[in-house]
Amino acid sequence: MATVSVYNMEGQEVGTIELNDSIFAANINEHLVHMAVVNQLANNRQGPQSAKTRSEVSGGGKTRWRQK
Repeated sequence: MATVSVYNMEGQEVGTIELNDSIFAANINEHLVHMAVVNQLANNRQGPQSAKTRSEVSGGGKTRWRQK
């Protein structure tokens, strides 16, 4: 097991913790991490924009009377 130092808010070492190898020694899937980061950044870019639906657009659809 790996041991890690624990620090307080002032930056002083206050103890150590042993990390479980079954969790922290696992292989990292770089592609999966990349996809998660790209997804998070894309979600942060979403803002208040919206597109109008058919019911919100003025006009359109079948003409009310025939052309002269």
